[in-house]
Amino acid sequence: MWCFLLCGVLCFPGLLCTLPAATHQPLHEYSDGDVIIGGLFPIHLQPNRTFPSSRHVSCNEYHFQIFLAAQMMIFAIKRVNQRRALPNVTLGYDVYDTCGDVSLAMRMALNMSIDQLDPQCGLLPGRKPSSAPDPRVKAVIGEAFSEVSIAVARILTLSSIAQISYASTSELLSKKAKFPTFLRTVNSDVLQTKAMAELVKTFNWETVGIVGSDDEYGKYGSDGLVDNFNAMDVCVDFKFILPAHLDLSDSSAQKQLTELMDTIGNSTAEAIILFTQESIVKLVLKAAIQMKLNRTWIASDAWSNSPDIKELPGIEAIGPFFGIAFKRHIVEGFADYVSSMVEEKSSNPLWEYHKLNHPPCQSAPQEKLNCSLTASQCMETRCLVHYIFWDLSLNIYLAVEVIVNALSSLMKCDREKCQRNTSFTAYELLNEIKNVDLTLNDTHKVFDDNGDPMLGYDIVAWNSPSSGTIGEYLPGRKITLPPNLVAKMANATVTAFNCSKTCPAGQELMKNGCCKHCIVCSEGHFSPEIGTQKCRVCEEGKYSPLKRDRCLDKKPKFLEWNNPFIITLSVFIIMGIVATVVVGVILVVNRGTPIVKAVGGYLCFLELFSLLACFCLSFTFIVKPSPLSCSTGMPLFGIAFTLCVSCVLANLLQILVCFTFSQNMGGWLRKVNQPPAVVAILFGVQLVLCTIWLACFPPSLQREPHKKAFKLKCDPTSKALFGAVLCYVGLLAIVSFLFAFKGKKLPDLYKNASFVTIGMLLVLVVWIIFIPVYLFGDGVYTEAIKAAAVLVSSHSMLCCHLVPKCYIMVFRKELNDEKAITDYIRNHLERKGIDVLKS
Repeated sequence: MWCFLLCGVLCFPGLLCTLPAATHQPLHEYSDGDVIIGGLFPIHLQPNRTFPSSRHVSCNEYHFQIFLAAQMMIFAIKRVNQRRALPNVTLGYDVYDTCGDVSLAMRMALNMSIDQLDPQCGLLPGRKPSSAPDPRVKAVIGEAFSEVSIAVARILTLSSIAQISYASTSELLSKKAKFPTFLRTVNSDVLQTKAMAELVKTFNWETVGIVGSDDEYGKYGSDGLVDNFNAMDVCVDFKFILPAHLDLSDSSAQKQLTELMDTIGNSTAEAIILFTQESIVKLVLKAAIQMKLNRTWIASDAWSNSPDIKELPGIEAIGPFFGIAFKRHIVEGFADYVSSMVEEKSSNPLWEYHKLNHPPCQSAPQEKLNCSLTASQCMETRCLVHYIFWDLSLNIYLAVEVIVNALSSLMKCDREKCQRNTSFTAYELLNEIKNVDLTLNDTHKVFDDNGDPMLGYDIVAWNSPSSGTIGEYLPGRKITLPPNLVAKMANATVTAFNCSKTCPAGQELMKNGCCKHCIVCSEGHFSPEIGTQKCRVCEEGKYSPLKRDRCLDKKPKFLEWNNPFIITLSVFIIMGIVATVVVGVILVVNRGTPIVKAVGGYLCFLELFSLLACFCLSFTFIVKPSPLSCSTGMPLFGIAFTLCVSCVLANLLQILVCFTFSQNMGGWLRKVNQPPAVVAILFGVQLVLCTIWLACFPPSLQREPHKKAFKLKCDPTSKALFGAVLCYVGLLAIVSFLFAFKGKKLPDLYKNASFVTIGMLLVLVVWIIFIPVYLFGDGVYTEAIKAAAVLVSSHSMLCCHLVPKCYIMVFRKELNDEKAITDYIRNHLERKGIDVLKS
């Protein structure tokens, strides 16, 4: 299929034919040998298709440095022949100027591979001029541009000819399924983009702008940079893609360049990366110089060591440059070779063309030496070394050495001779090249499975305090740079565009696009030191003060003893305890009197004990809550207060039984009128409820978080059991209230029922108010309100049931007499019309 396709392409009129011998045709140099190595170099950078027919192409923009790179290939091959690295075998070369054009490079690749194709295609050597020897190209070195190398690789793959590029870095060329014969002595852009990302990260730059071009080099490189920066959390402020061939005579191209300048001018990026070809970089930097855009620039390996860029007028005013450059090693003897070729009269076609454009100047004194190509058309011989791309030259020299080592292995050469002749296929040589392993000038050269080396990069700088090679990047290692320069970059806190890089303690960076600003940490967050990027959350139980620079322990929030409300409650508790003790003493003193019997007899002492317990338990609600006070306070109060109400209820039941004359009702009441049993049963029910509550779901201490403190709160755990305890107390209080209310009509000298009615009414009202406040209230006063409810209930029972009796025992002793009671009852019955027997 490939055979027929290629035949059709070559037979199409005027498309892929040998270039005519025109004055402006691309340069070409050929040297015969047993094995020919092809070379593709963009000695000119731009083809000119102004002629009527596309067959006729001239090239503009002579690139002197690439011309010297082509001379490195010729020099390396000549050196191999001189030192007889391949005994009885001579290497030749076939070098073409591609003008950086894809179609020209494809024609030249076809010319070099024509004898390797299947003869059935009709592509026979006879198509070439008869004066030229039969082509025997077994490997090709080139091209420089990735876009051109991709096109050439597709042609050379048809013949399995090894292609070794010295400058094409596109990661697309690493795909062996598409380009099985392509190898290179330069790192892939995958490694270059990693090196750039490491440089940006090491210099503490957090936002960048990327300028690429619409070709394989700029497009894939820009995408790779974006991926690396996203992984490193470096913000890409913009990515601008220019046309692959930027021609300012085109109005749209001029508009794009103006738009790029506006984008750079308005950007907050700390560094601008120019990942594109040198010709485009020139136009961009010239526009930047004109616009006076002072930025930090990062150069890709395509132009980081370009003398033409460094010598642009006014470039020192637009900021420092940092770049990723190929490893540089001076190839011994090449500089002398170049100088000698200038003086040599009978030279090769490439040199003749160069001398025609830049003839040698008369020697000038060292102090007046001017090596700028723009200064004059002639060139001082001593300036030639100034224009050698040593990094590019080393890659070319390595490519030649790789091919030579592969040939030596394939032809089984020793110092004397090669055991095999040159009748091998390009495919055999390709396999040998892939397996070459050599060390040259401290450079270890070996291809991986993708045909890529792992050589690393030099980090270069100019227009900055540190100039020249300032560091290096090696695969799998950290980038190395001058510590003082890294420290200077790392200590920068604010960019030139008022974007913050680091924040003082208590603040964090907030993004606004790619520009970051410092904001104060939110409540509950802190930033402990300068340079912290993000605020951290305080641990549980801690808060951040206004400065937000640390976290402080939250203090427990509860009512202190000096709080007026707590003081008031404490006074009432003490008063209750004292009153209970005083009442108890009075009752003990008068224990045999009628009035003591009237209030329940021995039950009143049980009632006093329960009230004393209630008053004492009130302290558990006003002190600092603790696990013990929470778990015991409310259950014990429920038990104690139930005992109190049970005693009162039993007493009321006695009064009702005594004065109930209904036969039916009286009989029923007399049966249940067993005070000990009544108290035991009523108290026992509450005791069971509280025991279950304490055993299974004991109340617990909870910390309720607030801004700067936490509120200590007793949680009932089981609201159902808590409600059951209160409801049971309420039920007893209601029954007591009803009994007391009914007993108000009975002949009660001491108004026992009337006072109990008031007391029970107070208890019911207090707890009806307390329950919703306690359940739904929030604050430090919740526990104090509970204490207040307990106190009101206890004081109500004490003051309404027992204190009036003490008043009579102390101040109305005449009423504390059985005769007084009998007379009061007789008078009451007589007023009712009931006959009473007189004793």
